[in-house]
Amino acid sequence: MKSRRIFLQKAGLSALALNISTFNPISAMPNFLDSKKMDEKPLRVAIMGLGSYGTRVAEAIQETKRTKLVGVISGTPSKVEAWKTKYGIPAKNCYNYENFDAIKDNPDIDAVYVITPNGLHKDQVIRVAKAGKHAICEKPMAVNAADGQAMVDACKAAGVHLLIGYRMHFEANTLEVIRMRKAGEFGTPLFFQGLSGFIIGDPSQWRLQKSLSGGGAMMDIGIYSINGARYMLGEDPIWVTAQETKNNPEKFKEGIDETIQFQMGFPSGAVASCLSTYSMNNLDRFFLNGTKGWAEMQPSTGYGPINGKTNQGPLDKPHTTHQAVQMDEMAAIIFDGKKPEVPVNGEEGVKDMKIIDAIFKAVKTGEKVSLKLA
Repeated sequence: MKSRRIFLQKAGLSALALNISTFNPISAMPNFLDSKKMDEKPLRVAIMGLGSYGTRVAEAIQETKRTKLVGVISGTPSKVEAWKTKYGIPAKNCYNYENFDAIKDNPDIDAVYVITPNGLHKDQVIRVAKAGKHAICEKPMAVNAADGQAMVDACKAAGVHLLIGYRMHFEANTLEVIRMRKAGEFGTPLFFQGLSGFIIGDPSQWRLQKSLSGGGAMMDIGIYSINGARYMLGEDPIWVTAQETKNNPEKFKEGIDETIQFQMGFPSGAVASCLSTYSMNNLDRFFLNGTKGWAEMQPSTGYGPINGKTNQGPLDKPHTTHQAVQMDEMAAIIFDGKKPEVPVNGEEGVKDMKIIDAIFKAVKTGEKVSLKLA
């Protein structure tokens, strides 16, 4: 079954051959035995949803300095048993979707990383918050902005953090482009292009079921160009326009977008032109153009390495496993109050959801839709 995970893997496949240290066979050992994790207080994490991306995060945690995988939440008992053995997880830290509210009485767990279908995020994050645990939620954070705001409100009421899995906000070459833009090395940013696409496979998968996904390609990979435009330009959009193309209505049912082209306008006058599709391969590219220079990244959001160049030369920051950096940075946010260069909080997630809501409205009405994200 092809999915965003396969798309993102392939996006960095050629470059990945240059850095085969992304996964560490030490993951077969209980991670609490790794003394390098004891330098600072670790963030003790339970993963909810043990699919392909949950597995990737679990492997990445083995490379971290400040996080531990200590628990699992899954509806599949066989996966729970396999993870218990592989990662040395105690039985008392294993839960299913019906009983995981009991984590409120488990002092061994600090945070839960929710990696389940989009349509489940709202209720699951709110339950995590009510249990008094910090919530990390994979993007998109919900199926619409109203649900995302409800998640933010629940976590605030519970006094816990809500962080969204924006791994690109910690990626070295991405941060270098942001640094250059802030330093004025591109002059005044004028234009951003984001292309995100792959040919999706199995038509029965949850990503093509509106109740679980909330939409099609836009919810899955279009969010990368939306979020990328915001951090590359350094602004939030004030309007959107959008057009949908659907060539295969049998596969892409009502409410599941196949291809959407969308445009965004920003307060400075900069514009973005983006494409999100489930029907074309080889699309993972960002381009930023300014009055003095430009930056191009291709692949721009794959699991890495991220390749790119600017008018000044190649982007050559060293590659590290995205999810490992993300998890250690999130530990610093939670424990130290660290402020990341680009936010990863729930409010950041709600902004993206408001833009997605506006894009769907623009597709439906054919009109320019105004936005106010502040």
